[in-house]
Amino acid sequence: MSDPLTRKPWPMKWVFVAILACIVPYTVLTLKYRKAAPAYQPYEDSKQRANVLRLLDAGYQRITVKAERPSDPEELVRTLNTQAEILTVAGGLPEDLNATLVETPLLPADFSRVAAPKETASLLPYPVVFTCRLEDQKHQPGGAQVFIRGEQIIIVPSFEPLDRDLTARSKENPVAITLPAGSLKAGNYTVTLTGTAQSRQWTLTVR
Repeated sequence: MSDPLTRKPWPMKWVFVAILACIVPYTVLTLKYRKAAPAYQPYEDSKQRANVLRLLDAGYQRITVKAERPSDPEELVRTLNTQAEILTVAGGLPEDLNATLVETPLLPADFSRVAAPKETASLLPYPVVFTCRLEDQKHQPGGAQVFIRGEQIIIVPSFEPLDRDLTARSKENPVAITLPAGSLKAGNYTVTLTGTAQSRQWTLTVR
């Protein structure tokens, strides 16, 4: 057996080859399969944290839901059971919520159609179907922010800007959103779907 103290070290070229044999496959696999992480945006992240803290301090629970663009809104409406009576009320966010939010969201001008169940169970998802109108054709529906406090549910549609050279086909946007199962506790609620010129409102019983 050779003495470790007298054993010759590997030539540096073989050390270099061994390092390359490990690094190159690792780099290729990492670049191929690594998910792109969103860029760190200190201002946006700080604003989001401030928004969450202010909502919590004001007693609001916030739920973010995605928008679906139904190909046949009328057929979707027909699937809703025990539809609520939809009232037209003054537009704009409630004053306390507007004062709480760090940034005022873009709201639709008004709604030409709104349909939602008047009853649901707390363990079931809660769907809302509406057609809203924007003042421009540079945005498309992106979902909604749902704010819950006490017996009030405030739905604020959210919109995403289109690419600079694109425009929406129409200012009328049929949208379906769904509150996830378990997001509403049992009770009686007043639901407000907010717009600028007018909002829509109805009552909801959750069992």
